[in-house]
Amino acid sequence: MPGFEVFGEEEKQQVLEVFDTGVLFRYEFADQRNGVYKVREFEQAFADYTGAVHAQAVTSGTAALKVALAAMGVGIGDEVITQGFTFVATWEAILDIGALPIFTEVDQTLNMDPADLEKKITEKTRAIIPVHMLGAPARIHEIKAIADRHGIPVLEDTAQAAGARLDGQHLGTFGQCGTFSFDSVKTMTTGEGGMVITNDGEMWRNCSEYHDHGHDHAVNPGGRGGEGRRFVGFNYRMMELQGAMGLAQLAKLDGMCEAQRKHKAVFKEAAAKIAGVGFREILDEAGDSATFFAFMLPDSEQAARVNQVLRDNGAGAINFAENSWHFYPAWEHLLNGKTLCRNGWPFDAHGKRRFIYDPEMLPASSELMSRTLVYQVPVNLSDSQRDTTLHALEQAARL
Repeated sequence: MPGFEVFGEEEKQQVLEVFDTGVLFRYEFADQRNGVYKVREFEQAFADYTGAVHAQAVTSGTAALKVALAAMGVGIGDEVITQGFTFVATWEAILDIGALPIFTEVDQTLNMDPADLEKKITEKTRAIIPVHMLGAPARIHEIKAIADRHGIPVLEDTAQAAGARLDGQHLGTFGQCGTFSFDSVKTMTTGEGGMVITNDGEMWRNCSEYHDHGHDHAVNPGGRGGEGRRFVGFNYRMMELQGAMGLAQLAKLDGMCEAQRKHKAVFKEAAAKIAGVGFREILDEAGDSATFFAFMLPDSEQAARVNQVLRDNGAGAINFAENSWHFYPAWEHLLNGKTLCRNGWPFDAHGKRRFIYDPEMLPASSELMSRTLVYQVPVNLSDSQRDTTLHALEQAARL
């Protein structure tokens, strides 16, 4: 990753077709656009690719989460369970919809621990959001079984795992809906952008209308449809340039994932020589999008020593326990209830704190993350980058 590594003539041609029409807005202007509806075409292509019935393009992966939660009817007073290892966007969307994020431990998949999920469900739980972090699947079969037993819908956050599959089925198609991100560092990118996929026609209609101020698109998908609005919405529309980029990048996605799997295997072979090393559990190696390579050491002290050697040799790894954007204990703005709102919302309501988060709430995840090292896997691996990384891993194996 990311997809900008393979930008070429395909992206240029798609974008030029938009410029030729002079129309950047995804709806209306039929007389000017000569039948060119890139966002609509991208939605259909993405649905066909994943095997979903419906796809709704939006402005970002974060917006996709917000739109999906709104379409599911989640709101104030509800609880939404997700995992403590994810990008902040997952719980930002939950807070922004008015609900409370509840966090689970992660297991050796680095994704939601189904056993801890079961403990976190209450009568207020209205949705469960497993995150397919770092390009590989959560235990979605087990998670879905638990959710179904309690009658709770599952929203799959697939922001980092476009193109990944489990037993041949695309991630994002197991739950009621799946959300994707196409930002500038994703395996396929439109610069910014996101997608919601679902097999539920009513869910799609809610997403379609909510993301465009409540406009009804069912009557006229290329226009704005009728004016009988069912509910208030907001503006999360993708524009035609992003749709054009998405079409070109989607056509390359399987090839990019294949290249990443090849490069990941090279890193893994070298890392296997490090004393005491273990690897992230990948539930389906053939379906792995391979955007990241994660390996574990016996303890945090050994992980720190290994990573220092890697850094000294020009190929330091990511330790997400030290990362303030992806791991629960480092989210100081969440833990401390920091907000721009003068009345303290969404952390306070009616002069009282709605919830308090304990930074030590996820001990199993903290222990696991402290000894886990991660490399981002490029689509195009240069000889120099490969040689530097392999040399660093070889030096670490000599500890």
